[in-house]
Amino acid sequence: MDGALFIVSNRASVTQYLYLVRHGEHQDAEHGLEDGPLSPRGRRQAELLADRISGVPLDAVWHSPLERAQETARAVAKRLPSLSPQASSLLFDCVPTGMTPETPAVYEPFFGSYTEAETEAGAAQMADAVGEFLARKPDTHELLITHNFVIAWFVREVLQAPDWRWLTINQAHCGLTVLAQRPGRPWTMVSHNDLSHLPVELRTGLPDILPV
Repeated sequence: MDGALFIVSNRASVTQYLYLVRHGEHQDAEHGLEDGPLSPRGRRQAELLADRISGVPLDAVWHSPLERAQETARAVAKRLPSLSPQASSLLFDCVPTGMTPETPAVYEPFFGSYTEAETEAGAAQMADAVGEFLARKPDTHELLITHNFVIAWFVREVLQAPDWRWLTINQAHCGLTVLAQRPGRPWTMVSHNDLSHLPVELRTGLPDILPV
């Protein structure tokens, strides 16, 4: 078993663990549609994720109500039949902020496609999500299957980075991020966007920023 997950599966610990996963690739993504069932590649990503975390003593699996996250959660449930995944509106896809005074101007075109009402709703949602899932729950292991921007906000929150920095944090489909909190200590990022369970041809969803 992977070393990091072997450590966090120790039941004697009073540490709280949060496992964050972006849903698998959905088949309508290449056509610009917002939601849809997983593509064949996405289903395989979800199956391999389920295998990867099968040794973790999960207490709960939460997922976004969107179809691509629901289907990813069902794949995990097939591997861990004792768990019943539950939908949470706090994990919906959202944009957590609008432009801030500190946000680099290069991001203005991105925010131009979102209304002020949408970004205000996203900010309120993520404030509630942080309050719910980062609340102190000793000796628990919870899996959240959600979306790229949501995970980025959680990571930004744990690292106490400026609000706009969520824009620079990206997760691949079915990438695994692990957060942990020990008693009396702040939250820690154990790993981010771990893809070791996915072969190279299944590592999708990250922006293409490397030179060819």
